[in-house]
Amino acid sequence: MHNNATHRTKLRTMIKLDIDALRQRLLTERDELTHDAEVTAEERDVVVLDQTSVGRLSRMDALQNQAMQVETERRREVELKRIDAALKRIDEDEYGYCVSCGEEIQPKRLDMDPANPVCIDCAHKTG
Repeated sequence: MHNNATHRTKLRTMIKLDIDALRQRLLTERDELTHDAEVTAEERDVVVLDQTSVGRLSRMDALQNQAMQVETERRREVELKRIDAALKRIDEDEYGYCVSCGEEIQPKRLDMDPANPVCIDCAHKTG
């Protein structure tokens, strides 16, 4: 394992992957997603269906709005899990390597999405 870690460190030096900058981007994105979740929490609350105070179309609009916010929150949670997994890979010195095959993930791919866990070949296999 030690030889593997040394080999990966040398590779990382060769590909000039700026781990600190990518970590900062991941942390910033996680903070933004967490803030957005807090701001929109009220919009995901259960819609009151009081027919005497709100018209039918307004209730339908409110239900649709709530459904969209719930789906947005689900996607936000998925992205937060991806970010936390990427940060864990950084801490474990496994970042930049495909979780499926172990090969290097191209720096441009990580620059586009720092939370990306797989190389382009494995992404095509599962995609």
